[in-house]
Amino acid sequence: MLKYFYDNDLIRFCEETPSNWEDAVILSCQTLLEKEIITQQYVDEIVECVQKYGPYIVIVPGVAMPHSSEDSQGVLGTAISFTKMSKDVVFEEGNAEKNARLFFTLAAKDSEAHVENISKLSEMLMTDGIIDALMAVETMEDYQKVMASFDR
Repeated sequence: MLKYFYDNDLIRFCEETPSNWEDAVILSCQTLLEKEIITQQYVDEIVECVQKYGPYIVIVPGVAMPHSSEDSQGVLGTAISFTKMSKDVVFEEGNAEKNARLFFTLAAKDSEAHVENISKLSEMLMTDGIIDALMAVETMEDYQKVMASFDR
């Protein structure tokens, strides 16, 4: 999975610190927007869903998986992008378990692709040590080292 992000140029390191979780979600969508895999409509839907349902996109401490429904008109293709924020993003004041620094933004054209994306990503994130290794990554060179040690 790490190789997938690398080979498809779906990795972004955010130098700027987002001022709030909304800005972080918007930043995490930029790669997919630039590649025309999603439209601004999808970005807006993700933000609206988190506003409505709470920080459901923070799947484990430190890791967010921004996504909306698979039937969104704002999704033009299927992909997952990886964005590393420079600092923790707070989704829920006073609840550190809902902070995130690693953002895996999902876009899927249909429910089958959506489930497959979530499954592949979950499998990768369950790999011992991978979240800590990605938290320490600062550059593409660092990422390549992590990729070499985990993608075998």
